[in-house]
Formats: sequence, C-alpha cells, structure tokens
Amino acid sequence: MIRLTKQADYGIVLMTYLARFSDRHFAAPDLATETRLPLPTVSKILKLLGREGLLESHRGAKGGYSLIRTPDRISVAEMISALDGPIAFTECIEDAPGNCSQESICQLRGNWQLINQAVRLALESISLAELTHPLDMPLVQLGVSSHSTDARNLDH
Repeated sequence: MIRLTKQADYGIVLMTYLARFSDRHFAAPDLATETRLPLPTVSKILKLLGREGLLESHRGAKGGYSLIRTPDRISVAEMISALDGPIAFTECIEDAPGNCSQESICQLRGNWQLINQAVRLALESISLAELTHPLDMPLVQLGVSSHSTDARNLDH
C-alpha cells in the first residue's frame, strides 16, 4: 500500500485550514486546537512549511502563520514534497543514481519513472484551493476500469 506519511497528511490538513481563512494569521496552539492535532506536531510541521516557502511567520500580538501565496497557487505536490521530500515510489527513480543495487540490470526503471511522473503531474494539478471545498461526488467510481470486460465491450 502506498501512503502519505502522517506528517504530510497533517500538513495538508493545516494548509487547508489556513487556506479557508487566508485573510488571518494563526498561532500554532490555535491551529492545534482547531484541527485537533498535537501541538508539538503542528509546531514542527509549520516550521517545515515555512522553511520550504509555503508559509510565512508573523511576529507580535497578532502574529502567527499564514500562506505565502494564494491557495490556488499552491499544489498538493508542493505540500507533500515540502514535508516528505521528493515524490518517488521507489528509490531508483529519485534524482541521484546508485540508490539501488539492481539499477544496472533493471528493466523497469523507465516504467517506474513514467508512473512517478504521472502521479507527480496529477498532484501538481490539484491546488490547495480545490481542497477547501468538499466534493459532492467521487471523481472515480471504484471497481470500474478501462480494462474490465464491460468497458471493452462498449468499444465494440
């Protein structure tokens, strides 16, 4: 199973909350209370997102964190990469060669790169602004694929 880390999941929760109230600044304790996430985790994630250029920190009595850009200019891919590093399904497709002992004989590296690119492009196409609105219906119906017998019969 391919899963996001809790850190990336929680980071997206925090960013989505900030996007809903993009005209305000929020302190870490307030965000922890509002999102019901542990304060130490919230503080760590906010610092990482700030260091990666997605949030800015404001000092003072009305200080806190806010988005550095509008929500429509921040992608899901940026948020995941900021918290988990490069989006990659296997070590062999990261930028640096030599991460895999099978690299010289592997015939699948290009295929993994294709899959990785497709996922990255999909995540880049979804903005933080889109995450602030719940979907009325699922985008994909589970259990139906283009390779199923029913789908092939529609072409004939």
